[in-house]
Amino acid sequence: MPDVLVIIPTYNEIESLASLVGRLRQSVPTADLLVVDDGSPDGTGELADRLASTDARIQVLHRPGKDGLGRAYLAGFARAIEQGYTYAVEIDADGSHDPAELPAMLELARDGVDLVIGSRWVEGGAVRNWPWLRQAISRAGNAYSRRVLRSGIRDITAGFRVYRVSALEDLQFADVSSQGYCFQVELAWRLERSGHRIQEHPITFVERATGRSKMHVGIVAEALFRVTAWGVAATLKPSER
Repeated sequence: MPDVLVIIPTYNEIESLASLVGRLRQSVPTADLLVVDDGSPDGTGELADRLASTDARIQVLHRPGKDGLGRAYLAGFARAIEQGYTYAVEIDADGSHDPAELPAMLELARDGVDLVIGSRWVEGGAVRNWPWLRQAISRAGNAYSRRVLRSGIRDITAGFRVYRVSALEDLQFADVSSQGYCFQVELAWRLERSGHRIQEHPITFVERATGRSKMHVGIVAEALFRVTAWGVAATLKPSER
């Protein structure tokens, strides 16, 4: 039975993809990789195909156009469920997450954790090369989400994660409509509310050295709106536990 599927969503990441794949091969050599490319005009999808042609453990899923981070991951999760993987990993294609942390994160998952989050905002975690405003937005967004959602997760917006696939199967993907950081909040909160075991593992997040960030004001606005709505709704009905 296949064990670990690392899902790498891409859109215009031709400068960083090959390097990330090489680092993943060093850190988790037996893992399978799934590149989910949203029709990148810079040739990222074609590069992924070339990498896959020389490595049987690399799969490529081509989507017709840019359809959002959340939907890319949902497509990857569906593949992990369909092919019988035990763990599904989220990792950014831009190299900001260090694959060297994955063995420790997977070990926590093997010890019974349903969601392991690579966390910037727990003891031992850190961020490098972020301007103070970006750090302030991230900290404030996490603090607001924790308060409104009554969550115990310190870095609920983090995008470096290991999911137990059986926990993902407990979620109703058809009900997930958020994107970006908000997508990360939604999935972690749903698992937390339904009683799944979640643990944060400290990581050092390093701002991308190449390419352009996909972060924009619309993602922040969506997160504020949806988190507030979820928090209000949660006060009107009992927990899913």
